[in-house]
Amino acid sequence: MAIRKVVTSEDPILRKHSRKVEKFDERLWVLLDDMKDTMYKQEGVGLAAVQVGILKRVVVVDVGDGLLELINPEIIETSGEVCDVEGCLSVPGESGNVIRPEYVKIKAQNRDGVWRRYEGTGLKARCFCHEIDHLDGILYTDKVVKDITADDIKNNK
Repeated sequence: MAIRKVVTSEDPILRKHSRKVEKFDERLWVLLDDMKDTMYKQEGVGLAAVQVGILKRVVVVDVGDGLLELINPEIIETSGEVCDVEGCLSVPGESGNVIRPEYVKIKAQNRDGVWRRYEGTGLKARCFCHEIDHLDGILYTDKVVKDITADDIKNNK
């Protein structure tokens, strides 16, 4: 497998809408494997294909409970709200407070094209939302809440 270059926020590709995956073939599997290796090498918890310059609706996520490969992911249910600090491999050295759902349910295809459902709370829910935003050309920096302090987050305000 290969480590791919992560594009940074000044690259206009990050603002483009990613295309639906139609072919579940060896090229997709190589992309998924490379994305996984790149994410782990960069010590991230999620990576969207657009972050390695590929406009496909493909995401890998691992928040510590195992790798998820998500193709054509869609959010189908959310609840709650929490503000927490986010960062991004495409925005190195920066972070900001972002409000996200506390709970998220998604559906996505696996590498063989089979639809599955996934649920997440806390960091996993945040990661699902963050990576799916990437597929729609949205960066977390677009959603930063500037008037919330670290104490507000601690007290979940």
